[in-house]
Amino acid sequence: MARAKEFDPEVALERAMELFWRQGYEATSIADLVAHLGIAKASLYATFGGKHDLYLAALDRYIRHPDPDPVEVLSSPGPVLPAIQTLLDIYAAPSPFDRPAGCMVVAAAVECPPEDQAVQSRLELSWGSSEVLLTSALLRARAQGEIRADAEPASLARFLLVLIQGIRVVGASSAGAGRARDAARHALDALR
Repeated sequence: MARAKEFDPEVALERAMELFWRQGYEATSIADLVAHLGIAKASLYATFGGKHDLYLAALDRYIRHPDPDPVEVLSSPGPVLPAIQTLLDIYAAPSPFDRPAGCMVVAAAVECPPEDQAVQSRLELSWGSSEVLLTSALLRARAQGEIRADAEPASLARFLLVLIQGIRVVGASSAGAGRARDAARHALDALR
């Protein structure tokens, strides 16, 4: 008869996500994971597979549960540009004390070799979803007269995506916090 799990896999996955987010994939060892998750090495392998499998599951969790949720921020009725500004300001704000700085997707993009198709596909999914969401919001902004009638929402969405990712990189450092806030503050000027 199989023994029941003595830990909650969802809690362990959340903790693994935080550790990978804070340290990166390469710098996180199996020993680090075992210690941080508080589970036996055999349990880790039995539940999640190897380190790479656990990393992919953690990255999936990060992508599925964004904080803030851009859909929630950008889907509210009314003017779009203030909602975009709110989202940018949230991304430019310092990370809460209990959260790692920066963005796990950005860290994965920087660290991941191009041949790791499993990670690359997750990056594309994350960025593609963000582009679709931003394009939709900008189409609404154009229809409401908030941006120029000849504006290209898809191109502007890519601009915002790259800006957001840059804000997350620069804002991860205390030396870059002011730069990230300034970039967020002036972003809408490029849209009008």
